[in-house]
Amino acid sequence: MSQQDTGPLQGRGTGSQMRSGISAMSLSDSVYERLLQQRIIVLGQQVDAEISNRIAAQMLLLAAEDPDKDIELYINSPGGSVTDGMAVFDTMNLVPCDVSTTVMGMAASMGQFLLSAGAPGKRFALPHARIMMHQPSAGVGGTEADITIQAEQFRRTKKEMAELIAQHTGQTVETIERDSDRDRWFSAQEALEYGFVDHVVTHAGRAPGAGSQNGSA
Repeated sequence: MSQQDTGPLQGRGTGSQMRSGISAMSLSDSVYERLLQQRIIVLGQQVDAEISNRIAAQMLLLAAEDPDKDIELYINSPGGSVTDGMAVFDTMNLVPCDVSTTVMGMAASMGQFLLSAGAPGKRFALPHARIMMHQPSAGVGGTEADITIQAEQFRRTKKEMAELIAQHTGQTVETIERDSDRDRWFSAQEALEYGFVDHVVTHAGRAPGAGSQNGSA
């Protein structure tokens, strides 16, 4: 009898959970869609192929709609794939409009790289955000020849990343290589002083899209 009683209850619970899940998903999609209409893109997760393709597509769409108006990229990410992050980075440079970047919460690893790659003068940090820089990591395996090839590719990636971060921050490549040898965390103010961001935002008036910060005005 207890099994007969719990069966229908479980069925109703599952249906309710499914409806709640669908509602939550629809709400989330609706919010992101409305933000996109305001030319705001949110990177709120680890950088992987799916999210990088979505962000790149959104940037291309917004650039096609208005090539002269800024795109705002908000970042709260622990990092992720270098290859997928580079797809976003290259798209940021490809589109004709400026892409401003704002860290909220955390920008670590590839999140830090994309934050510092924002348009000059339009890189922001919220007051309690944290930024973390370190060297890229990679797993190697296979035959000796495979490992040699992968190790060489890793060295190239590490050098390329250090050179780009140096370009974005104004630091020397040697400084970036030294400081990224281990995980290094920065407060918002420290990130400003290091060159990852241009402003620490304490009120809405200085946020991206406020007044002359947005577009060519």
